[in-house]
Amino acid sequence: MKKNLLFIVSILMTINLYAYTDNDMDGVEDSIDKCPNTSLTDLVDINGCSTKSLVSQHRYDVIVGINYSDADVDSTDTLATSLQVDYYYKQFSVQASTSFYKSESDNYSDSGLQDSFLGASYRVNEIDNLSISLSAGVIIPTYDTELDNNNMDYMASVNLSYSLENFNIFGGYIYTLVNDDNIIIAREGIDYPVVYQNTNAYSAGLGYYLSSNLYMSGSYNVSDSIYKGVEDIETVSVYGYYAIDAKRFVTVSYANGLSDSASNNYLSLRLGFLF
Repeated sequence: MKKNLLFIVSILMTINLYAYTDNDMDGVEDSIDKCPNTSLTDLVDINGCSTKSLVSQHRYDVIVGINYSDADVDSTDTLATSLQVDYYYKQFSVQASTSFYKSESDNYSDSGLQDSFLGASYRVNEIDNLSISLSAGVIIPTYDTELDNNNMDYMASVNLSYSLENFNIFGGYIYTLVNDDNIIIAREGIDYPVVYQNTNAYSAGLGYYLSSNLYMSGSYNVSDSIYKGVEDIETVSVYGYYAIDAKRFVTVSYANGLSDSASNNYLSLRLGFLF
C-alpha cells in the first residue's frame, strides 16, 4: 500500500511539472502571464510584465582611426591618427574627438593637433520609417596655423534617414558659425587678406544593408569654404560599416574631391570598441 501511495504521488508531481509552462522564463506561468515573451534581461511583476531592464541604457564607444589625404596645394600629403569617444543614453548622445596630423610636401613639413570637436545629439522617435537626428557642437581651436584660426566655432546640424526594407535614403545639413578673426598675410611684398565666413554644408546619399552586420553607402557632399572667395568644396564618398562582433566594429570611408578646393583623395580606416 505504501509503495502504491508513493507511486501515485510521483505521478501527480510529474503531471504538475509538465503542466507548468513558462516559455519566456520570467518565473510567471504562461497561463497567468499577461506579458508573454518578455526579455531575459527584464525584471517582471506578478503579472509577468517588465518593471526594469537589467541591461544598462548607458553605452559608450571608443573609436581609433588613421586617415590619409592628398591635396594639389604644394602636392601635400597628410597622415592623421584620430580618437573619438561617444556616450549614449536612450535617444541622447555626446561625442568628443580630436586628431594628430603630419603633413609633408617637397618644400613643406608640419605636424600637430587638428581642431577638436565636442557635441551632443538627440534622435527623434522614428515616424513611419523616418529617423531624424538633431545635433549641436563646438569646434575647439587646437589647430595652430599662420591663418590665425584662433577662436571657437559653433555648429548645428539635422540629419534625416528614411528606411525601406534593406535600403535607406539619407540627407543632412550643417551650419557652422565661424568666429575666426580676419587677417592679412604678406607674401613676397604683397598683402593677401584672409576673410572668414559662416558655412552651409549639405549631403545626400543612399545606403544598403548587405547583412545584419554589414552596411554600405554612397553620398554627394557640398560645403562652403570657411574662406570667403574660395569655391565650394564638393566631394563624392563611399562608406562601409562592419560589425566584427557585439563589442567591435570597423568603418572604412573614401572621398574623392570634385572641386579644386577639396582634397584629391581622402581615406579613413577606424576601429571601434563598444562598452
